[in-house]
Amino acid sequence: MKMLKHSALALGGGKPAVTMKCPAWPVSGRQELIWMEQVVRSGKWSWLGPHERAFCKEYAKFIGSKYCLCLANGTVTIQCALQGVGVKPGDEVIVPGLTFVATAQAALDVGANVVLVDIDPETLCIDPAAIEKAITRKTKAIIPVHLYGCMCDMDAIMNIARRHKLKVVEDVAHQHGSRWRNRGAGAIGDAGSFSFQQSKLLTSGEGGAVTCNDKAVYETVHALKHVGWGPDGKPANRYGHNYRITEMQAVLLRGGLRRLGRQTGLRDENAQYLAERLAAMGGPLRAARRDPRVTRQAYYTMTLVFDPSQAGGVTKPEYMQALRAERCGLGNPYCPVYASPQMNLYDVTSPVPFRDKKTMQNFRTLKLPNVEKAVHETALVLDHAHLLGTRRYLDQLLLAIRKVNDHLAQVKALRKKRGAGK
Repeated sequence: MKMLKHSALALGGGKPAVTMKCPAWPVSGRQELIWMEQVVRSGKWSWLGPHERAFCKEYAKFIGSKYCLCLANGTVTIQCALQGVGVKPGDEVIVPGLTFVATAQAALDVGANVVLVDIDPETLCIDPAAIEKAITRKTKAIIPVHLYGCMCDMDAIMNIARRHKLKVVEDVAHQHGSRWRNRGAGAIGDAGSFSFQQSKLLTSGEGGAVTCNDKAVYETVHALKHVGWGPDGKPANRYGHNYRITEMQAVLLRGGLRRLGRQTGLRDENAQYLAERLAAMGGPLRAARRDPRVTRQAYYTMTLVFDPSQAGGVTKPEYMQALRAERCGLGNPYCPVYASPQMNLYDVTSPVPFRDKKTMQNFRTLKLPNVEKAVHETALVLDHAHLLGTRRYLDQLLLAIRKVNDHLAQVKALRKKRGAGK
């Protein structure tokens, strides 16, 4: 790959390094169009149709679980999975402080009290040591979130769960197909929760799934999502909701699943290509280290680490701004759950203000050191669509990074110039 060391920064008026477009997402194929027309003409649009049943079997096989159920979205999947493993109002559920806020919201919405804990600074996933410290007599479950492009330490988490008799609900919204010691994410704990929202690796626009190996969990989740009906088609005499998915969504999922294995392999291959070249390049940006126990890694995003000590006084936001000017769009991670403006935990529509303050974490004053550092100083992510690009496209991304790395002093000088102009 040729590197242009002395071309002017786009931030300073030069030409952007990246001229190619990021691959489009989502992707669809001809088979979905054929199936979709058949579904529309059939009039069987919902209520456990043939495509939904087929997808559940196919996806359970892909993940390595005994059961799979499709639901309306990846938030209600966490709700139903928690209730399926026995979480009741007043129980405590341990959740990482860095995840999409819906992970915590789902636990709150089933009456549980959420205990947010710190993360591993390398992987951005929940820290097992922090889990251990947070366990009380009220703790019922742990939600390990396989976040961005790294898996949680499932050996440590399952060991903790066994010793303390806790349930484990894996949040696998980001990693459809990741495997830990050749066991599928979503089939390691007591239940797995998947999102099929439009940005996800497997998508039907909206939708989700619960995977599990326990028949009792399967039957409970089935009744919860299917207005109290059991898997046998008879009323289960259980409380339920309408969290059903449609046949049209199932068609999109079946088509996407046929491509997912190939796409996962391509993303992984390209992520390793970028990681190797970033390591050889040096400078403030590198890929997060991959745990050798991960035997297949799916990437919702590639997790990247920015080292301020190698950036010559350039901050993460300034580095990102320079890269975006080069049309290399790296993103920030989620903001801390306890500070999320997307779903304010203290809004009048949230259950938090109406809970007993003595039993709840004070999210307003909570600060988790590793979460704070990752969000504000060190963590960056590259969206999975980029990892479907050609090597020429990836080389342009690398060129943009090299270009900014070679001009860190200019990035810093431009900051001072902008500051003087205010």
